[in-house]
Amino acid sequence: MSYVFDLERSAKGLRLNRFLHSLTDAKRRKLFLENPEEAMKDLSDQEKDMVRRLDWKAMQDYGASFFCLEKLARAKGVSNPQMVAHFRGESLEEFLKTRRVPGAR
Repeated sequence: MSYVFDLERSAKGLRLNRFLHSLTDAKRRKLFLENPEEAMKDLSDQEKDMVRRLDWKAMQDYGASFFCLEKLARAKGVSNPQMVAHFRGESLEEFLKTRRVPGAR
């Protein structure tokens, strides 16, 4: 289930969202890719676990903004369709069958 991104969810996910957004900075992104534990040192254990597993749905349910999740996806080479398929509990192939975009990948 997805939830409205309201003030309460925003406050809960603030630390995670700040980390995710920081991946727009080349130096922070490089640190994350080379030494993820150091890059994630300010996150809670729960937040670190979600990031390590790339558990998009769990991060969204926790309070991560979709737009911040996209920063992590780009850093890890994950496409939007792959991420959305995960939200829906589908494989990429299953998800793409529901799209009406020729050649979507």
